[in-house]
Amino acid sequence: MDDTHETPAGGPRGVDAAPLDGRAELSEFLRTRRARLRPADVGLPEYGRHRRVPGLRREELAQLAGVSVAYYTRLEQGNGRNVSTEVLDAIARALRLTDAEQAHLTRLAKPKTVKKKRAARPQHLRPGLQQLLDSVDGVPAYVVGRRSDILGWNALAAALFGDWSELAPEHRNWARICFLDERSREFFVDWEQKASDIVGYLRMDAGCYPNDPRLSALVGELSVKSEEFRNLWATHDVREKGHGVKRMRHPLVGELTLSFETLRLPDDCDQSMIMYHAEPDSASAQALRLLASWGRDASSVGSGTR
Repeated sequence: MDDTHETPAGGPRGVDAAPLDGRAELSEFLRTRRARLRPADVGLPEYGRHRRVPGLRREELAQLAGVSVAYYTRLEQGNGRNVSTEVLDAIARALRLTDAEQAHLTRLAKPKTVKKKRAARPQHLRPGLQQLLDSVDGVPAYVVGRRSDILGWNALAAALFGDWSELAPEHRNWARICFLDERSREFFVDWEQKASDIVGYLRMDAGCYPNDPRLSALVGELSVKSEEFRNLWATHDVREKGHGVKRMRHPLVGELTLSFETLRLPDDCDQSMIMYHAEPDSASAQALRLLASWGRDASSVGSGTR
């Protein structure tokens, strides 16, 4: 494993891209959230058999949120200046947004003034965190940062997912691995869900750091190279990293079902530690023990999703 954990670029080395258009992001996010609701979903009558637009009309959404149609129309056209938190909360309730979606809406409509260089600042993994990762026994664990960059990992994570130290730093990125490495489709039994989750995480990052040129470069590259990424990106779905279950198909130990937990680092909200574990005495737990028994050097067990 590399001794340095400089952040991956999230795209080709040295490539910058124009920032995402905040007004367009706000407009498309509201439009796609409105399109997924039917009048019956929110207790409104559905007049007429043929509706010109999918989902709720603007006037129906404005009625639910208690704002004028003109006001909501301006907001959906990307003009979120001077919108109040109370109005955003009312619109979020009307659209039945999740907590993650409501936070994303607020960031898009009321972006904070952030220096451009802050969005593109390098990410570093503290040495103490790498020592902690290395000390975790029997549990695959890694740290991710902005843009789904993989910043650090332990030996069992390398044995399970593939030895990321063999990748160029700018390629240690879950989005790139998921959409550009065909092996990931075999490795993740529910690849479509994994792909959807990763795009949702990137959307959240885009709301937090719209001026990050490396994120824009990553989105641009994946949009060119992967039709599936383009389609998922166009949905404007957002997700927060949390907890859940993943099914994996390892080339050496077979299928595993592992639960995962996400621990956000208190001194850097952009970094999270992801830890996987198996049910005690299960076949998946036995498979993890087998991987661990082959040593901390992931190269001795071949590759997973690398």
